[in-house]
Amino acid sequence: MTKKDVIKLLEQIATYMELKGENTFKISAYRKAAQSLELDERPLDEISDVTELKGIGKGVAEVINDYRETGESQYLQQLQEEVPEGLIPLLKIQGLGSKKIAKLYKELNIVDKASLQVACENGKVSELSGFAKKTEQNILEAVKQLGAKKDRYPIDQMRRLNQEIIDYIDTLNYIDQYSSAGSFRRFKEMSKDLDFIISTDNPKAVQQQLLNIPNKVKEVAVGNTKVSLELAYDDETIGVDFRLIEPSAFYHTLQHFTGSKEHNIRIRQLAKARDEKVSEYGIEQADGTLIQYDSETKIYEHFNVNFIPPAMREDGSEFDKDLSNIITLDDINGDIHMHTTYSDGAFSIRDMVEANIAKGYKFMVITDHSQSLRVANGLQVERLLRQNEEIKALDKEYSEIDIYSGTEMDILPDGSLDYDDEILAQLDYVIGAIHQSFNQSEEQIMERLANACRNPYVRHIAHPTGRIIGRRDGYKPNIEQLMALSEERIQY
Repeated sequence: MTKKDVIKLLEQIATYMELKGENTFKISAYRKAAQSLELDERPLDEISDVTELKGIGKGVAEVINDYRETGESQYLQQLQEEVPEGLIPLLKIQGLGSKKIAKLYKELNIVDKASLQVACENGKVSELSGFAKKTEQNILEAVKQLGAKKDRYPIDQMRRLNQEIIDYIDTLNYIDQYSSAGSFRRFKEMSKDLDFIISTDNPKAVQQQLLNIPNKVKEVAVGNTKVSLELAYDDETIGVDFRLIEPSAFYHTLQHFTGSKEHNIRIRQLAKARDEKVSEYGIEQADGTLIQYDSETKIYEHFNVNFIPPAMREDGSEFDKDLSNIITLDDINGDIHMHTTYSDGAFSIRDMVEANIAKGYKFMVITDHSQSLRVANGLQVERLLRQNEEIKALDKEYSEIDIYSGTEMDILPDGSLDYDDEILAQLDYVIGAIHQSFNQSEEQIMERLANACRNPYVRHIAHPTGRIIGRRDGYKPNIEQLMALSEERIQY
């Protein structure tokens, strides 16, 4: 058993508790415990007492210990008996969170995809509070697509699968080095599959080990230089390609199969201008000599180009830009958008302060949800001002970091803001955000955003499209108009 197994268990329990309609604080306790384990760098066998970790109380610890001792969780089994199994796949439907599913279950006895489809077709869903007719139509459309194989998968889902594969590769023998490649390495929002480049002097042995990977559904193609599999993950079947190459060609193969197509075309053009040819095996000079470098940086230097990070290798225009001073994670000095247990966060303000200090940040802003977002335990004015005082006290206590008060304030459907200016004036930093009425026209959405942008206390707009990649399309902003509004504020 690994720490990831325990984290997965805690997240499953939290999901089932939400579907059952349990107390939000109890649910938060399991999510907070999962995050505490994830943040702790030690392997599970080095954590003898999980209550030593912040956020893990006696009750959750008993569940964890039961699972560690028996390999099973009686509490999860109990929840699974109380919650219909057919509700779990419904979590994949855009616009349906666990709280809405719990409402459908309790009030309409929705227990699976079929019963939800019937309820939508009969107009029963839109009769419930919180479910408009348009919402019902969108749910019905999504239900019909549920279970169909996707063309692309969101990056957060692919990152989790990618890490599981990495964890497996780390256990294998005869591997010199390896790396992710393809669109995932370029940090594309959506990817159709995962790619790995593995260098080895014994491809046959590595091939056989790869065939034993957990959750294998299908062997698509198996050869000495490539193993293509389909793996089961999150109720999906996702393709994974492993390319097995000689160690001397590793970085050339990695660069080639990272792409993009347009990026590699520019590389070939640079090579052609030097009377050279470039491939996944190396750089072939005019006399037939094959050059093989031991880093991607040296490949780009060969063509008198600064190293181009994978995330920028897209349409080819990156070759024409000055990349000598690219912003990296090391340049980030603070975080201005975070939630705490005051609203829907899993950690206290003090916990967040210490986590920011551990990351080396110099400043941070606490921006919990505002009063109208009740589903996220948004702060009424009294709680907001009380939180403001706590933040000021902590700012005096911690000299290592500047701690600012703020809010992620709702921009309401009529364009008004969730707090009055006299309240906003008492905060250090105000974020405006749309969380409801996504189906409004572009004109209505822009009226709401414009009203927020013109408020003297609003400093930025959060998630300006409202989308959740691969799960929610969001609303309809005019980004150019929003940028112009922002420019007006800068000049002001």
